[in-house]
Amino acid sequence: MKSKILNEESERRYLLIFEEGEEFMETLEKFAEDNNITAAYFEGIGAFKNVIVSYFDWERKEYLENPFNEQVEILSLNGDIACTDDKPKVHAHVVCGRRDGSAVGGHLFKGFIRPTLELVLSESDRVLKRIRDPKTGVYLINL
Repeated sequence: MKSKILNEESERRYLLIFEEGEEFMETLEKFAEDNNITAAYFEGIGAFKNVIVSYFDWERKEYLENPFNEQVEILSLNGDIACTDDKPKVHAHVVCGRRDGSAVGGHLFKGFIRPTLELVLSESDRVLKRIRDPKTGVYLINL
């Protein structure tokens, strides 16, 4: 295990309210870039009109996409923001509830909001960077 102090002072916290039709990943990355956010943690609730989650296939070393083209409730959404190639990139995981009460989840690839999504984002004054791991091909936080 590795660790790094993210903040010893007070941190900026944002409440972000997403609007219907916005794509979550794209909108959050633009917000991070516009506000010079280089390290953050977030969690949220809301709903998607459709969502694509993915699963990392260890043997193939690639993400396999699972699209759900239906209204789902966001039961849990969390993740972080760190820089890849000097640009803030969002890494998010989500669990979504379906109409029948079943749940689906995984690495959030894309999600279109309907009707809203409420997110609390805690920013650190540090810079976190992701670098490509040669074993997996995945970009991991480098401390």
